[in-house]
Amino acid sequence: MATQSVSPVLQPATIGHLELKNRIVMAPMTRSRADDAGVPPDYAADYYAQRANAGLIITEATNISAQARGYPRTPGIWTDEQVVAWKQITDAVHRREGKIFLQLWHTGRMSHPDMHDGALPVAPSAIRPQGQIRVHDGMKDFVTPRALDADEIPGIVEDYRRAAANAKRAGFDGVEIHSANNYLLEQFVRDSTNHRTDEYGGSIENRLRFPLAVVKAVIDVWGSERVGIRISPVTTSPGETPVDSDTMSTFGAYLSALSELGLLYIHDIEGVTQVSRETGSEVSFSELRKRFNGAYIANNQYTLSLAEKTLASGDADLFSIGRPFIANPDLVDRLRAGAPLAEAPKEYWYGGDSTGYSDWPDMRR
Repeated sequence: MATQSVSPVLQPATIGHLELKNRIVMAPMTRSRADDAGVPPDYAADYYAQRANAGLIITEATNISAQARGYPRTPGIWTDEQVVAWKQITDAVHRREGKIFLQLWHTGRMSHPDMHDGALPVAPSAIRPQGQIRVHDGMKDFVTPRALDADEIPGIVEDYRRAAANAKRAGFDGVEIHSANNYLLEQFVRDSTNHRTDEYGGSIENRLRFPLAVVKAVIDVWGSERVGIRISPVTTSPGETPVDSDTMSTFGAYLSALSELGLLYIHDIEGVTQVSRETGSEVSFSELRKRFNGAYIANNQYTLSLAEKTLASGDADLFSIGRPFIANPDLVDRLRAGAPLAEAPKEYWYGGDSTGYSDWPDMRR
């Protein structure tokens, strides 16, 4: 009897010194189950452990400090109580022989005074996002953020360093720096949101100064072989943020600098999450990838067949998948078996309790 061949995407892979079960990455997904102190619930250990069949899990975006918060019920990594809760999660994942990275997050201007006892969110420049943001009591209009003073920026670098150290205490296998989706680091990178005239604005070199300082601080804690970074060169939401005036030059310089630092991987959102893979003729992700010597994680609406095609062409090493993991804790097993995938109603995506979060059955039940 002929045996069915296993997709190369579902076979073991190694990036750097990290041995993975397969090339499927569970993408970071905000699920808003933490308490008001940013502590993940006990049942989050079940949620992540159930999905340990992924080659690598990247956690939901996790605030590096109280100042970093943008949305209610998102987890943090700046207090001992948060570290203890995350340690329960990493232990659960490791008991199932999974690998898990923590994503380090500062929302910058994508926040609201309601999250900061009335204080303004911070940003590279005082430029107001478009639209509204979800806070404790519903949707509210974005406000004009406060531009950071230059002498405040080294303190935020230290917040990243401390958060990275706390992630190590919590037992993670590494960390991913969130430099995507128009949050603080990307706000400094893009000239649409960075209008500074000091050493942190203007030229590409200046706009990259703060993000690269963050990367170096995190590397000081973990070593470059356990640090990745997420980018989104053409994403415009939240806040309807305009793209950079020269995306290829700006992000090409960024990736070259990250490559020189020896990062384990870049995690690239190809297009706009939940919207489209279309990027416009001015952006080539294959060309951007050539600027980086480490592994490349491709993201956005990947199916197994698209991942196989992309792997065969050499345009990516790993593939991150988000929403299908919500209702399919055994997603990799389902892909291997060609089994149908369940879909989670949107009402379960954000907020609530364990219902629609850690109670999805696997295909054997």
